[in-house]
Amino acid sequence: MKGALNGNAIRKAVPALILTTVFSAAFVLDSGRPETTGISRIIETGQSRIHVQLLGVNDFHGQLNVTREVNGRPVGRADYLAAYLKERKAENKNTLIVHAGDMVGASAPVSSLLQEEPAIDVLNRIGFDIGTLGNHEFDRGVKEMLRLIRGGFNQKSEFFIGAGFPYLCANVLNAKTNSPLFPPYKIMKVAGVPIGFIGVVTDDTPSMVDSNAVEGVKFIDEVTAINQAVNELKEQGVKAIIVLAHNEGKQSSRDDAATGEIVDMAKRVDDEVDVMFAGHSHSYLNTEVDGKLLVQAESYGTAFSDVDLEIDPETKDIVRKKAEIVVTYHDGIKPAPEMKALIEKYETEVTSVVDEIVGTAAFDIAGNRNENGESALGNLIADSERSMMNTDFAFMNPGGIRADLQAGTVTHEELLTILPFHHHLVKMRLTGEQIRQVLNQQWQQGQVRMLQVSGLRYTWNDTKASSDKVVDMFMDDGVRIQPEKTYTVTVTNYLSNGGDHFTVFQNGTNKEIGPIDVDSFKEYMKQDKKPIRSFIDGRVLKVH
Repeated sequence: MKGALNGNAIRKAVPALILTTVFSAAFVLDSGRPETTGISRIIETGQSRIHVQLLGVNDFHGQLNVTREVNGRPVGRADYLAAYLKERKAENKNTLIVHAGDMVGASAPVSSLLQEEPAIDVLNRIGFDIGTLGNHEFDRGVKEMLRLIRGGFNQKSEFFIGAGFPYLCANVLNAKTNSPLFPPYKIMKVAGVPIGFIGVVTDDTPSMVDSNAVEGVKFIDEVTAINQAVNELKEQGVKAIIVLAHNEGKQSSRDDAATGEIVDMAKRVDDEVDVMFAGHSHSYLNTEVDGKLLVQAESYGTAFSDVDLEIDPETKDIVRKKAEIVVTYHDGIKPAPEMKALIEKYETEVTSVVDEIVGTAAFDIAGNRNENGESALGNLIADSERSMMNTDFAFMNPGGIRADLQAGTVTHEELLTILPFHHHLVKMRLTGEQIRQVLNQQWQQGQVRMLQVSGLRYTWNDTKASSDKVVDMFMDDGVRIQPEKTYTVTVTNYLSNGGDHFTVFQNGTNKEIGPIDVDSFKEYMKQDKKPIRSFIDGRVLKVH
């Protein structure tokens, strides 16, 4: 589901990590309806209900110029997404465009190299009306997040105007004052009917970003924050309530049961909540749980949610709601010309950096993991980090690998797409027992995070308790890793600070800061004069 494209290179147009979810152009479920600021032309002649349309996007990740593939057809890119949203908005004057976070971060180089300003510029030009935070909005720290949203200067760019629409977040507080960093909610009137919007982000965000990135703020329980906002909205007479939640939820298909945090949240939030836009898991979601319509539209601009609401003008409440997840197939519309020109402008600004040739890949090297938890690209990246830092072992968190490496000429742009976070490498010392503890921390409550490894091989047994799944650990030469012996290890600063709940790395000793991960990977590829190769070679084995 990842990959980047330079817009011009047809061979690179379809990234290696193909979207595997089977979309349908019209998954529809009866359930709710949206509204928009300043939109008042309303009740169609002869009808008693007010029709409102909400168009929702989540997890765009600054993928301005990235084409992906769904069902063998190209999808994505900001110019196509803009065209689809414009077309749908024209169908109903009472339309609001909303987002559920992660609109920046882990972005394509065309946005990340320009401090994510292009992504916000695109959102402004599309005409978003309201949004919330995702965990990746914090990637560059609170100060830079506030600059991108509210406007201001930084060291690398001139004054930036910021987002031209409000961000809401009820569960991120100033750590000193306990006051919300952003407004918890906003009331928007459509045809005289007030509709309340509430924003929240996963409270697990501190484990997903560097600890410095959330300095000065704290996260509280999402449901608690939502219900507090709902109570305030009800006191103001608001009965139609929408939640923008950067929390995961998914379905395999329209008829399958939904799972994830958003499902649990739907059961616990006040019943005045009508619709919940989800995010974070890059998934399909269109279902109803406990009377709330839940939607999520995959990721990267490959789809969007179209939620239609009918509101009783007397009671001011939503009486009917339905949703459709619309795929942004390129063959279904022409790209918005003004957005295409904007993308090309930003591409020109980064050409000198992204077009640098760094090596050759002998074949496609994929980041997807096998049933044991190992990936060919993960092996390659971990090998590069161990080599550049000259350590016994290296560990790479899988969430840091965002695209595949495609066969043929490899450019700097592709490496930046694969490793977009610019984490520093860190050398440290751990005992063999600590390494065992680290590997056992891969099995966490509700999810599994399989580290990509270099310099060691290990076996694990899924029938054992999560704290004791690792069976045997060996060095590459077959020598067993000794519990009491000390080894040198390379990780990113993200893992070094306990990211993704790998807290054992925080206890590493003799820490030394190394180069940026993508720079290290680039140098590693340049040193290898032959086409680069990497395989799944049995470093990780599941046993019974």
